[in-house]
Amino acid sequence: MSFEYFEKIHQLLSLVETEENENIQQAIKLFVETIENKHTIYSFGASHAGILSEEMYYRAGGLMLINPIFARELMLDTSPITQTSRMEQLDGYGTVIANKVDFQEGDLLLVHSVSGRNPVSIELANIAKEKGTSVICITNLTYSKQVSSRSALGKKLYELSDVIIDNHGDIGDACISIPGMQQKVSPTSTVVGVTIVNTIISETVRLLKQRGMEHPPIFYSANLDGGDELNRKLVAKYSENLKYKF
Repeated sequence: MSFEYFEKIHQLLSLVETEENENIQQAIKLFVETIENKHTIYSFGASHAGILSEEMYYRAGGLMLINPIFARELMLDTSPITQTSRMEQLDGYGTVIANKVDFQEGDLLLVHSVSGRNPVSIELANIAKEKGTSVICITNLTYSKQVSSRSALGKKLYELSDVIIDNHGDIGDACISIPGMQQKVSPTSTVVGVTIVNTIISETVRLLKQRGMEHPPIFYSANLDGGDELNRKLVAKYSENLKYKF
């Protein structure tokens, strides 16, 4: 038995690999330059979009320098859960979050938002850019271009981004049609987005190594002998660019 969702994901990943190759390469270049120049990398997403930030954060085999921007009211353990939707649509909330982040010129911000229309991500990206931070977004361009901005700025996320990576998903994100149902099921943005960010990370580390960096700043597994010691050494080396407690 073949599964339609598997087939859809295979097709999407192949499409993204082909159509977004240049944009992903641009993102890798920014990651490498940011690390080599000893600047800071941030990541953000609201609600389910924030799963990508969790995927990259404090992960064995992941970049140590990913500083997630977590906002309590946007996390999926918020109750009532509908508050996450209200907060990401609230003008001014993204500005409140951004003003707590020490964005600097030469830093890098990765933002994941499928629709790219809500104020929280737009405001965060806008303030980051005003401070000289480069912005990479992962979004759905077809979806975003068919909806209006909910931000008082009148822009959508992709319009504020230096590098735009399209996840090529269906409008509304879910991709499987069930006979007799209007609403599709099974979103694709998380699977595709996680593949994109792990590609960026793996190729960033590959390039850093090729360019002579002996120990790229990745987390070693704490469950392997010597892992904790290696992590401590790297944390000490890159402490200025770690905005979280270790």
